[in-house]
Amino acid sequence: MSAVSRHAVSVTGRPEAPPMLFVHGFGCDQHMWRHVAPAFEETRRVVLMDLMGAGASDLSAYDEQRYGTLEGYADDITQVVRDLDLRDVVLVGHSVAAMLVAMTAVAEPERVAGLVMVAPSPRYVDAPGYTGGFAEEDIDELLDSLASNYLGWSSAMAPAIMGNADRPELGAELTESFCRMDPEVARRFADATFRSDHRDLLPQVDVPTLVLQCTDDVIAPVAVGEYVAQHLPQGSLVMLEATGHCPNLSAPDATGRAIADFVGDLDAVTA
Repeated sequence: MSAVSRHAVSVTGRPEAPPMLFVHGFGCDQHMWRHVAPAFEETRRVVLMDLMGAGASDLSAYDEQRYGTLEGYADDITQVVRDLDLRDVVLVGHSVAAMLVAMTAVAEPERVAGLVMVAPSPRYVDAPGYTGGFAEEDIDELLDSLASNYLGWSSAMAPAIMGNADRPELGAELTESFCRMDPEVARRFADATFRSDHRDLLPQVDVPTLVLQCTDDVIAPVAVGEYVAQHLPQGSLVMLEATGHCPNLSAPDATGRAIADFVGDLDAVTA
């Protein structure tokens, strides 16, 4: 089975236009881009995919060893790019997928025109000289809770991750999305995500990169977004006046405008 089929890839927009590939974060699927991606269909070839274990991906292809690290997920994105022969593609990754698309940019630099990292974090655990937002014991507790009661963890964590307590429907949607994942798959993905450290990857990503940072994000605080932008050779930071870790759902208009401005600047350079 091809990567396109395995990851339930959908393609819309203009077939002859430069492509954009949108990749969702942990516990989500391609449906999470429904308020952002369609705005680019008039001018771009829009590609969406489900990471392994999410959405309509083919779970029969799941391999514990392959997906024990984030590199396995990044390889899938790279394979989709190759199978569709995407060139001059803008890769848009949310949350952990920001690091995944960065890996693809390093693996296939000649194919990638630019990156958009939405609420990225290269390392979630604090380290000397680095603020990730969590202490090591916080991550241990988070992962232990997830492993012991995934549905309960999802019900508690998803609304906190989403923020926007005055809009409970957003937290409810994210909770439902989390709960659709196989608990064991989710546990391994979470472990690979929250114990990862890809700070060394950032200087290797030598393509124009937009970092979109929410002003109030419990998962990726402002210091993390600033760090990412500063350590990318061609990084730029845009602060979104948005709350929570999922601006593609909570602030889709502002998110879409920022991405459109970035894509427009890329087009101006290459014209």
